[in-house]
Amino acid sequence: MIVRSMKTADGDAAPALSAATLAQLQAWTGNTESEDDVITAAPMRGQAALLDRDDAPPAPGNALPPLWHWLYFLPQQRQSELGPDGHARRGGFLPPVPLPRRMWAGSHLSWVPDNPLRVGDAVQRRSSVGSVAHKHGRSGDLIFVRVDHALHNAQGLALTESHDIVYRAAAQPGDPAPVPLLAATDAAWQHEVVPDAVLLFRYSALTFNGHRIHYDRAYVTDVEGYPGLVVHGPLIATQLLDLVRRHASRAFVTGFDFKLLRPTFDLHPYRLHGQPAADGQSVLVWASDQQGFLTLQGCVTLG
Repeated sequence: MIVRSMKTADGDAAPALSAATLAQLQAWTGNTESEDDVITAAPMRGQAALLDRDDAPPAPGNALPPLWHWLYFLPQQRQSELGPDGHARRGGFLPPVPLPRRMWAGSHLSWVPDNPLRVGDAVQRRSSVGSVAHKHGRSGDLIFVRVDHALHNAQGLALTESHDIVYRAAAQPGDPAPVPLLAATDAAWQHEVVPDAVLLFRYSALTFNGHRIHYDRAYVTDVEGYPGLVVHGPLIATQLLDLVRRHASRAFVTGFDFKLLRPTFDLHPYRLHGQPAADGQSVLVWASDQQGFLTLQGCVTLG
């Protein structure tokens, strides 16, 4: 069951980012939403298969691995409520930003060390729109929406997360390309991922993500102008934390901050990198594409 309390706006969003449109969008700041879910085993089995893990079947009381809460509280709008990109139509809990491209820009997460989410837990997620900010980038207007989540089980707060979403205009011929950054190549932990349409479809299915850029090649190339299917940013983040789990299996993740810097496509392999700090309290993680450019960077804090 979802319970929402939100502000409303009269009429549809303006087609351009005028001052009136920006004020209307910023009126969504403070919208709240709460949702209940139960940590069940089936999504965990699917995620383990996707990550090619040979884990024992999850049992009641097992702790949920870090970032696997993204398998729950999934969007379940009716088919008639979806927009042309496969996302829910604009408006409602999130502001109706009139820009066609919507991407995950990054997150800040903090886990409560003595209260992990566990199989069988009944969990409530309380969400609010923290901010709506306008910036002007090289390719035009950008709208950044920050959504704050707090997840509680019967013992209290288990996890907080701030999720940054960026909206931008469709690509146009002659748009200046952002200057890419070369990724370091000397990480102690590395793994190559060969993405394909099956991997992206399975992750979209696991997370009930209808965004067509991840599975509809004709849409992503002809409408949004990308060269191939876009690899989910949350998938890469999950793979990076899985890299940490494989090399530091006894550590408990207490925090994770990451930013997505450059889209990754299914046309070529990409690499995951992890460099543990000398004191063992943190791990720098990043991902790079086939050209060696940095696509995601973050820091994992260990307890």
